[in-house]
Amino acid sequence: MTVHNDKKEKKMPGTGAILRVYWQHAKKYRLSLVLALLGSALIQVGMLAAPLYLKQFFNLLAVSKPDAQTASKLISILAVVTALWLFEWAMRRLQEWAVMRFETYAMRDLSESAFNYLLDHSYNFFTSNFAGSITHKVSKFSRSFERLADAMIFQFFATFLFVLGAIVVLYLRHPALGIALAIGSIAFIWFQVVMARWRQHYRIAASEADTRVTATLADAIGNQSTIALFAAGEFERKIFTTVVNDWRKLTAALWVADGWIWTGIGFFMVVIETALLYIAIHYWQLGLLTIGDFVLIQAYLMTTFDRLISINRELRGFFSALADGGEMVAILELPHEIQDVAKAKKLKVATGEIVFRDVGFNFHSEKKILEHFDLKVVGGERVALVGPSGAGKSTITKLLLRLFDVGSGAIEIDGQNIAKVTQESLRNAISFVPQEPVLFHRTLMDNIRYGKRDATDAEVLEAAKKAHCHEFISGLAEGYETFVGERGIKLSGGERQRVAIARAILKNSPILVLDEATSSLDSESESLIQDALATLMQGKTVIVIAHRLSTIMKMDRIVVLEGGRVVASGTHDELLAHGGLYHKLWSIQAGGFIADTEPDESGLAEQGE
Repeated sequence: MTVHNDKKEKKMPGTGAILRVYWQHAKKYRLSLVLALLGSALIQVGMLAAPLYLKQFFNLLAVSKPDAQTASKLISILAVVTALWLFEWAMRRLQEWAVMRFETYAMRDLSESAFNYLLDHSYNFFTSNFAGSITHKVSKFSRSFERLADAMIFQFFATFLFVLGAIVVLYLRHPALGIALAIGSIAFIWFQVVMARWRQHYRIAASEADTRVTATLADAIGNQSTIALFAAGEFERKIFTTVVNDWRKLTAALWVADGWIWTGIGFFMVVIETALLYIAIHYWQLGLLTIGDFVLIQAYLMTTFDRLISINRELRGFFSALADGGEMVAILELPHEIQDVAKAKKLKVATGEIVFRDVGFNFHSEKKILEHFDLKVVGGERVALVGPSGAGKSTITKLLLRLFDVGSGAIEIDGQNIAKVTQESLRNAISFVPQEPVLFHRTLMDNIRYGKRDATDAEVLEAAKKAHCHEFISGLAEGYETFVGERGIKLSGGERQRVAIARAILKNSPILVLDEATSSLDSESESLIQDALATLMQGKTVIVIAHRLSTIMKMDRIVVLEGGRVVASGTHDELLAHGGLYHKLWSIQAGGFIADTEPDESGLAEQGE
């Protein structure tokens, strides 16, 4: 198998693909959407009707005397106009309620879908992408839907109805007026759409640059202690300055493009209004139009221009939202690298026997890790994997946990190919304690209970005592309700390790994988944990990755790896007697002195450290 960088494999999806993803989530709330569109349509009816009565109002003022009868007629017209305004106000409230309901439910579903799909992406995906970048994309995903929905409901749909209605009313008043407004509006919209599409590549580039700024910022903040320890503040400032400057250049280019669009919009407004008023003057001379018609034309023109200018603003936001949403849609369209096969069955563990059969794995096309690798771990056997860096020790555990899939061969547990069982059942059958455990920013109780989510408080406390967590937790002001900070930063390395061991004790899976689980502990804590691990290992199949050889002397078998191959296998004494790589590694860790007889364990522990 060859592992690639996921983020380079997927191009930005097209507008249709992005809108399809949004519609899949929005269509469940059709009733709210229909009410929002109905409210928008009825608002336009009120806005189109009111100027018709205002036309009568001003015509009456122009030709009538200021007497009581005229005033009564004017008040009657004003009452109708007021009723239309109140109707429009009520429809806006209906529209806002429906939009609120429609958008919040759809945004919730979009966030959940993004989160759920992300969690199933591979280990390789998350190691190949900045956490800050992914987080930024998820947060923009639902917000971009809100902007798109607002643009379509409040602007595009409403503007289409109003402009169409204005064209029809003016056409009925005189065809030339309606045709002139239609031609001007079509040209106006055509210009904006063409220019917005031309501007889109600037917007996509600016959006990607914005994401890079967020990712760089998150990476630096997450590694602040490393920056301080290496006195690399100035170096990191230069990196951030470069990224921010790239964003500035792309954003400036986008704004220049916007300037040209606004220049064209101003020109169209002058041409359209001049043409319509010129035509109106001509027909007024012929006695075909009244003063009220000029009021009607101007009212429609002012609203039309306002709407069409808003269209330009909304197109900017619309395409910006598409660019933002497209980043997450690209992730949603990226197939999961590690997937359950069709009708995958749950893993059933009887003895816990593990077999690697002719396994091949390449991390990159040019970097072979394992080739024709064979290893059998008998059920209930405790096996340690040792070897120099790059020998393939950690790769073996990652393949066993199916964080990567093998390129060739197969891995079996009790005769079941792990590629054909569900990932959930596989990982439930394995307790894994990493060398550098990472905790959630939750309470200590929550972090330990993660090994068995339905465990009682008493079970959590029992596991904590076995892992010797209870001592340091009891000394904290808030005890088990203490929040540990992001990634467990408030705890020492040894404390985090003991919490991870407590979690594994609570999980109590039939297979146990330890990646040097005592590496972060001091000598006193290590001796306590070794006792807890000895209890934990009973009746389980155990694979231990060992860096300090003194910690694995009592394993049933030690497997020595080099270059992705098994070069030796046996007990501690057998391997020392045989010589070879294990003897060399032991000599280095023991300070170059190998006794003729086995030293006591405490002495070895001190030497191994």
